[in-house]
Amino acid sequence: MSATPRSERASPQGLEPQALDVLAPAMRRRRRTVQAFPSPDSAAHVLVEGRQLVNFCGNDYLGLARDPRLAAALREASTLCGVGAGASHLITGHGSEHARLEEELAAFAGCERALLFSTGYMANLAVITTLAGPGDRVLLDRLSHASLIDAALLSRARLRRYPHADAAVLERLLEARGTPTRARTRLIATDGVFSMDGDLAPLPQLAAVAQAQHAGLIVDDAHGFGVVGPGGRGTLAHFGLAAPAVTAVVGTLGKAFGTFGAFVAGSAELIERLIQGARTYIYTTALPQPLAAATRAALAIAARESWRRERVLALTARFRQGARAAGLALGASPTPIQPLILGSAEAALAASRALEEAGLWVAAIRPPTVPPGSSRLRVTLSAAHSEAEVDRLVATLARIVPATVPP
Repeated sequence: MSATPRSERASPQGLEPQALDVLAPAMRRRRRTVQAFPSPDSAAHVLVEGRQLVNFCGNDYLGLARDPRLAAALREASTLCGVGAGASHLITGHGSEHARLEEELAAFAGCERALLFSTGYMANLAVITTLAGPGDRVLLDRLSHASLIDAALLSRARLRRYPHADAAVLERLLEARGTPTRARTRLIATDGVFSMDGDLAPLPQLAAVAQAQHAGLIVDDAHGFGVVGPGGRGTLAHFGLAAPAVTAVVGTLGKAFGTFGAFVAGSAELIERLIQGARTYIYTTALPQPLAAATRAALAIAARESWRRERVLALTARFRQGARAAGLALGASPTPIQPLILGSAEAALAASRALEEAGLWVAAIRPPTVPPGSSRLRVTLSAAHSEAEVDRLVATLARIVPATVPP
C-alpha cells in the first residue's frame, strides 16, 4: 500500500469517484457524434448529431487535422507499410517511418533523442513510473493533467502537490524532509501550457528550483508544441531554456499537429532507459506507421507555413480584445485556450447549450476536470477559424453570458 496520504490519492481536484445513481445531472457526461463538414466558409465547421456547428472546443490549433496533404501521406504509407504495426516496437512493430519521425521530433524539441508512444497519457505514465518508485518523491502542480497524477500514484512514490505555478512553495516542499530518510529521487512534473486555463508554467523558476534542489523536471508540453515559442517549439523555447534544463519533455501529436500519438524527448540515456523499462512502451502495439508518416508531413508543413501559428495567435488576440470590450472576464491566457469561468456546472451547461443553439460549439468543462466552483466554457481557437467566426462567438457570448452567470 502506498504511503501517500488519502488526500493526495483522490481524483485530480480532490473529488472522490461517485456512483452513477447519485451523480447530479449537471455532472453527467455524454458523448456527441461528430462528423467533419467541408464548408466553403471555414474548415472549422462540423456536423454534431446532424447539426452544423462552428467548432470552438477542439485542439486542432494549426488547422492541420483535415489537411489533404496529411491524408495523402497516410494513404501512401498505408500502401507501402500496411495499416497496423502488428506488434510492439521491441518485437516487429518498429518501422522506418517511426525511426524517421523520432529523429525529426528530437530535432524539433532540441533534444538528443525522442521516443514515440501511442498517447500522451502513456508517455507520462512511462516517464514517471520509470524514473520514480517507492521511497522517492514526486511533486506536481495542483492543476497538472490527470495523467501526471495517475503516473505519480502508480509509481508508488510519495506524492505532493504544490499550489498552481508557485515555485516558492515547491522549493519549501523539496527542502522539507517528509520521511525519516531523504528520498533517493525527487521529480517535479508540470504541464507546460495548462490545458484548462491556457496559462504557462513558470519554467525558469521551476528549472532553477530543480537545479538547486537536485531534482528532475518533467514538462508535459502537449498544448505548447506547435503553437508556443519561436517556431512553435514549445514552452521551453518560449522562455529561452535549452533542453538540458529539464529531465524530459512530453509532447502530443493529436493537437497542433493534427494526427495521433505522443513522444518523450530528452537525453539519449533517458530514452534508452524508457526503452528498457517503460511498461507502456514495452507492452503495447506500436503506433501505425501511416500515422507516423502523416505526422512527419504535419511537422514539415508547420515549419514551412509559419502563418498558421501566426494566425491562431492573432485570432486569440482578436478574441481577447473583443471579450474585454464586451465585458467578459477571461483568464490570463496568452494561448489559444481561453477559459470563461462561470462558476457552477449548471451555468456552464446553460451557456454551452445557448451557444449550440446559435450554431457555435463550446464545451462546458465541469468538476472533476476543474476545481469545484470553477466550471467554465473552454474556448479554443484554430488557424482554421475566420475573423468573422471569432467576432460572432464574442457577440454571442456577450448576449448569453450575463443571463447564465449566477448572481
